[in-house]
Amino acid sequence: MPEYDETAEPVDEQSTVATAAGDMSVEAASEPELSASEPELSASASEPAEEDEFDPVAELRQKLRYAPGDWYVVHSYAGYENKVKTNLETRITSLDMEDYIYQVEVPTRDEVEVKNGKRSQIQAKVFPGYILVRMELTAESYSCVRNTPGVTGFVGATDRADRPAPLSLDEVLKWLAPAVEAVEKKAKPEVKVLDFEVGDSVTVTDGAFASLPATISEINADQQKLKVLVSIFGRETPVELNFNQVAKI
Repeated sequence: MPEYDETAEPVDEQSTVATAAGDMSVEAASEPELSASEPELSASASEPAEEDEFDPVAELRQKLRYAPGDWYVVHSYAGYENKVKTNLETRITSLDMEDYIYQVEVPTRDEVEVKNGKRSQIQAKVFPGYILVRMELTAESYSCVRNTPGVTGFVGATDRADRPAPLSLDEVLKWLAPAVEAVEKKAKPEVKVLDFEVGDSVTVTDGAFASLPATISEINADQQKLKVLVSIFGRETPVELNFNQVAKI
């Protein structure tokens, strides 16, 4: 509807009504086009945003950046790191040092050990003979750590024996990142990349039909399974196998 202007000359009422009616007709005619475009806008707005891939090391860096205290390296006897950790945590509680000594870690990483011909996964020390302590360095907190049974001293000399140098953020990450990466890897099992198509010729590599040729008839990517047709006595028999039980020819 036209805006009212006090300086404008009076207009004929019938002419105004006719003009308004014409405008309404134009608006009505254009409504279907606007309406037709609405679903497209709505569909676009409703599309979910793609989630960023979780990075455990980046999250650890963020936590370390804002955690109170500094990280120090403490030397102990190799093979007794966990015992020293327990001793220190006991002293922290008994000496009421929780407000100064926040965290004690024995950095580990996953390794594969072969013993008697068998492979097993173990947690190995990142730096044997060393533990990490996050703390506010005071005379009391220094004494609490230094006099813990099994501790032979702090690492990182300065001009004062009771003022060891703390680790940088990047150095702490180098010690602690292997453990968080291992946890994330266990929580998110490795998925074999789909490299099969229906109709592909494969060889069965495991199970009762090992070494027999087969043809893929179905693929279940979510469960990492295939249905293949194996020729037995001249007849094709459907068999369900895992991805790792076949190899492409």
